[in-house]
Amino acid sequence: MTLRALLSWLAFPVYIWQGVRVRMRSLRLPPPRGMVRHEIPGAEPAIRLLVVGDSSAAGVGIETTDGLLAVRLAQCLSNRTGRQVVWRAAGYNSATAGQLRDYVVPNLAPEPWSHIVLAVGTNDAKNFHTTRRFKKEFGGLIYALKAKWPEARIVWSPVVDMALIPALPRALGWLLEIRASLINRTGERLCLERGVVPATRLPILDPQAGFSRDGFHASEAGYRAWAEHLEELVMADEAAPSVSRHD
Repeated sequence: MTLRALLSWLAFPVYIWQGVRVRMRSLRLPPPRGMVRHEIPGAEPAIRLLVVGDSSAAGVGIETTDGLLAVRLAQCLSNRTGRQVVWRAAGYNSATAGQLRDYVVPNLAPEPWSHIVLAVGTNDAKNFHTTRRFKKEFGGLIYALKAKWPEARIVWSPVVDMALIPALPRALGWLLEIRASLINRTGERLCLERGVVPATRLPILDPQAGFSRDGFHASEAGYRAWAEHLEELVMADEAAPSVSRHD
């Protein structure tokens, strides 16, 4: 066990005390209204985008699914390539890596997704899952996705800096950031070992604009910034579109 991991366990009473207070006072937001799959017209071949994960993939924090991470990213990819983009958001409140592995991926239809974005890890950190548990469950999730969609490009978006989340008191944010760092380090190593692309952390430049009114989930601006952050990495395996120039 690393020193940081040991420190986090020594501070576990702080997690219990402040965590219960935050849970009792936090604003509970429902998933947004609207479609969870659709398409943007364009040239063939189509980009088929699946975003799977926790409440962030579900779009909690916004009113309608027009602002989903999947939608914003689909728009970015459409603008970038001019191609048709078929998208699906498969997000579930409070989902951990193990729950996605056991209950979500097995029940997704085997449609031919070409690009998959995986947004998971926050609840594993928040629930104080050990790195050993996360390694087993997240590693199994990767295997499940690779087995079902062996030709898809899979990108994992790691946990943001939890010390900067407005809803969390400073001590709790500091403590959960230790857990998030451990989760991210384990997740990045597993991605590199198992053929998944780990993204860099989404930078939190303006917490007031980037988070919804619950202070925990992203706002519309936050989901838009997240999509723009992932766009280049998601499409890194595609040739750049040709641009016609006129003198």
